[in-house]
Amino acid sequence: MAQSRPYYADQSLSAAHYDLITAADGRLAGDVEIYAGLIPPDGAVLELGAGTGRVTAALAERGFKVLGVDIAPAMLRQAETRRAGLAPDVAARTAFQRGDMTALDLKRSFDAVICPYFTLAHVPAGTAWRNTFATAARHLTPGGLAVFHLPLAEIMRAPGPARPDLPVMDQPLADGGRLQLHVRRRTFNDKVGRMDQVIEYVERDPKGAVRRVSPERQTYYVADPVPAAAQAGLTLDRPPIPHGGVGEFWVFTRV
Repeated sequence: MAQSRPYYADQSLSAAHYDLITAADGRLAGDVEIYAGLIPPDGAVLELGAGTGRVTAALAERGFKVLGVDIAPAMLRQAETRRAGLAPDVAARTAFQRGDMTALDLKRSFDAVICPYFTLAHVPAGTAWRNTFATAARHLTPGGLAVFHLPLAEIMRAPGPARPDLPVMDQPLADGGRLQLHVRRRTFNDKVGRMDQVIEYVERDPKGAVRRVSPERQTYYVADPVPAAAQAGLTLDRPPIPHGGVGEFWVFTRV
């Protein structure tokens, strides 16, 4: 297998096909409705880890004003392309900016801060989590909510597939080709709550020939978020909201 590259890096297939993969993952269905139900009408939202703007645009279409921040240029380029295709009034409520959620200071506040689809889990559960919760608290109006979508520990501990040679996802591409995902390796370090896996992306042309192959390293960290949130001045607003069988929405408030 070729040397793996980080997830969402420039030229990575995880970035290039992010929208296809998330659209095919039924475990994400309904996440936008959860965020929308927690934000006050016409509220201003800061999204940490906006990616290609999937959630950003969907919330803007519902009338919210959303600033999406992401650290990956490859994802932000797709987000800006998405924004360009929105209706003018929706695009006016949508903005994207490159930034690091562990060190962000925009000098403004929002009615809600959201951190979708396991974004927090991509960074180590220690200083990086504490700094991210501090970012959320710094940008929240008093009484505002911070919502973090985090993976379940038992899912992260699960072993990889018994047959790594078989794809865990096989989706059609617009040109008639296929995108296949193989989990080549997965480990979990219980001591630090870290899951590491290598997902190999295989892009095939309409005749089935391999066009591109991209092995990519994906890491998730799992931990109790409450202590890090409390250190930032955020309190748990309600019990975690289970979703899709693989994650939970943790909702905190700034008092």
